Amino acid sequence: MTDAPADPTPDPPDPSAGSSADPFIDVAGFVALPRLAGLALSVDGSRLVTGVGTLNADKTKWVTALWALDPDGEAPARRLTRSAPGESNAVFAPTGEVLFTSARPDPEAGKDADEPKPSLWALPAGGGEARLLATHPGGVSGVMVAREAGTVVFAASSMPGAETAEADETLIKARKDAGVSAILFEDYPVRHWDHDLGPAHTRVFAAGPLDPDAGPDDRLASPRDITPETPATQDVEDTALSPDGRLLAVAVAVPVAHAARRKRIDLVDVDTGDVRTLAGDEGYDYGDMAFSPDGGRLACIRGTHSSWDEPGDMTLWVVEVSTGEGRDLTPEFPNWPAHPVWSADGTAVFFVADESGHHPVFRAELDGTAIIRLTDHGSFSDLQVHPDGKRLFALRAMVDSPAQPVRLEAGQQPSVLPNPGALDDLPGTLTEISTVVADGSTVRSWLVLPKRASAEQPAPLLLWIHGGPLMSWNAWSWRWNPWLMAARGYAVLLPDPALSAGYGQDFVRRGWGAWGGAPYTDLMEITDAAIVRPDIDETRTAAMGGSFGGYMANWMAGHTDRFRAVVTHASLWQLDQFSGTTDSAYYWAREFGDPLHDRQRYDDNSPHHSVAAITTPMLVIHGDKDYRVPIGEGLRLWYDLRRHGVESRFLYFPDENHWVLKPGNAMVWYETVFAFLAEHLLDEKWERPALL
Repeated sequence: MTDAPADPTPDPPDPSAGSSADPFIDVAGFVALPRLAGLALSVDGSRLVTGVGTLNADKTKWVTALWALDPDGEAPARRLTRSAPGESNAVFAPTGEVLFTSARPDPEAGKDADEPKPSLWALPAGGGEARLLATHPGGVSGVMVAREAGTVVFAASSMPGAETAEADETLIKARKDAGVSAILFEDYPVRHWDHDLGPAHTRVFAAGPLDPDAGPDDRLASPRDITPETPATQDVEDTALSPDGRLLAVAVAVPVAHAARRKRIDLVDVDTGDVRTLAGDEGYDYGDMAFSPDGGRLACIRGTHSSWDEPGDMTLWVVEVSTGEGRDLTPEFPNWPAHPVWSADGTAVFFVADESGHHPVFRAELDGTAIIRLTDHGSFSDLQVHPDGKRLFALRAMVDSPAQPVRLEAGQQPSVLPNPGALDDLPGTLTEISTVVADGSTVRSWLVLPKRASAEQPAPLLLWIHGGPLMSWNAWSWRWNPWLMAARGYAVLLPDPALSAGYGQDFVRRGWGAWGGAPYTDLMEITDAAIVRPDIDETRTAAMGGSFGGYMANWMAGHTDRFRAVVTHASLWQLDQFSGTTDSAYYWAREFGDPLHDRQRYDDNSPHHSVAAITTPMLVIHGDKDYRVPIGEGLRLWYDLRRHGVESRFLYFPDENHWVLKPGNAMVWYETVFAFLAEHLLDEKWERPALL
């Protein structure tokens, strides 16, 4: 058996979920904590499913299983699936089956079969063994089901020119047998985050509807490729399916001048494959879509392209499917809406947006009369609307809580549903501080304080700078977790300087094209506001950041000696070099210009110009598979520091990308940072991590 039978008995978290008495002291225990991601509600609203990630048996990777949650919040959570590869991308069919993807083996495959690729499976509504629905040589990566018709649309990786799954398999085998790994590109871009854009690309296939009387061996009949024409470098990722299963909306990247892209929305007739463009104005990107309950409208996010003078802006856009006419539901809304979901009756659209250190849920009336914020605290995702129109479900994370499922009802605070991801007591407290800077703007920050911090025992301070830069500290982070630091006696400052999201367009403009300007002075001034507290030791401070936060850490190292240590992860160092090697160079060129002709912003804002001024010890961290901030940035930074005699160390991950995702590597990441900070802030002897 690979799946749990229908059983009302609660299933406790796996033993691999960790048994440390204090996971914030024991990094291995922290890494093993269960992690919730994704949420799916059944069509009738009676069932709720989430994914729970835990360590596998040998603790080398996280594996996700599907768990049932009680929408009423009364019954304990119950595990639904059990397989070594794990399950993901859960969605309910009208039949009550749960569809998901998994690399579990095909029960009909022979003993000499190749390593299985992720395939599409269905778990019966009453529980029991899952049945295999569809396979593809390149693997299945996602699934949607029309909530009324039951039409199934799934995504799968396919080789160019392969008209059938058999042809795809032949091409894959031919490349393997010939020892060919080369990829020929005829357009830009060539990479994205951590993977090459080719030779195979993600396409979409339609089949169904599901047969409610299907047997355990019945599969989807003859899936049809309905992918609209797209550039050769595009994977189809952003899609939406109409409730009646007739239309598929696809966000398509369209080539424009200077090797750039814009995104339009195409509508595909699922039965015929006919395609028409629904929304695609020049200068805008369209995507993040949802069909209305009657299928007559499409809600999406419409974003203006950024430019030398202006950062991009985003609004909630509703398009009439029959005519293509669109209108803005959030013309005066100060922040950036995301992930729209329709109300059950189709009279409103729910969405989320960054706002002052939170990521609340909002409701926009379709008639334009009001936008109402529905939640106060936390960062919400995966919104699910109950068919009764009275309840919403979501995952809510906070700076002091990992993601947990909640029920939202009018006039009530979010109610946490029983789940396997709840945590016990944290090793500190969370508060907020703010300061008014020179131009009159208010800069706010979260401040994590260790329990023992006091005027008699002030805590050393770690300034942590978020990435993005168009982001905000507003949720739990497994990769940069301040509570591990609080457990070791550090206070952690989590500020939102200029360029941060959730404070209006003018707040972003303050740092646009001038990363070394207002973002830097904001960070300095909010640090000043923190160190005047009696429970903070102003003589022991360090600065840390990743990605854009790493850029700022590098900038600080060359412009102030106030910190005892600097930790810089996946950081930008030489902006000219970065501008042509990052995966989406055209995006950054809109803000910084062509480095061959518009050098001002590169010269004014590149941290490498100040290397000779660096005296602060630095820990450089970078992954070789990072395509957003390529390894060349870390290598040059490391070389520049060594040739200038800066006390420094370089933690290099040959097999990690922009993030550190493998459990063992995550542990040595934390252990190295702990040792480096203890050496410079606590005056302890440097202790090299045992596995390094």
